[in-house]
Amino acid sequence: MKISVEIDATPLEVREFFGLPDVQSLQKDILDKIRDDMTRGATGLDAFNLMKPFFPAHLQSMESLQKAFWNAFPNVNINTREEESQDQEKPE
Repeated sequence: MKISVEIDATPLEVREFFGLPDVQSLQKDILDKIRDDMTRGATGLDAFNLMKPFFPAHLQSMESLQKAFWNAFPNVNINTREEESQDQEKPE
């Protein structure tokens, strides 16, 4: 049995229906700031510096952000792919 439901709604109506916040004003503010900085020729328009005000205080530096990222994935072994490819190349 197959049931299809088609809903004709705008993105704003769907966000309101699911109770999601309206972020249009935040998005507009961020884009206005980026536009202003670009027209003034400000330096530091990379993604990290643009989003820095939204990070918690303990993640304000790139080093602490990287450390937090790697601590979130403690069991990841970077050399796994290299070891697997070397194992496949060895004749048995």
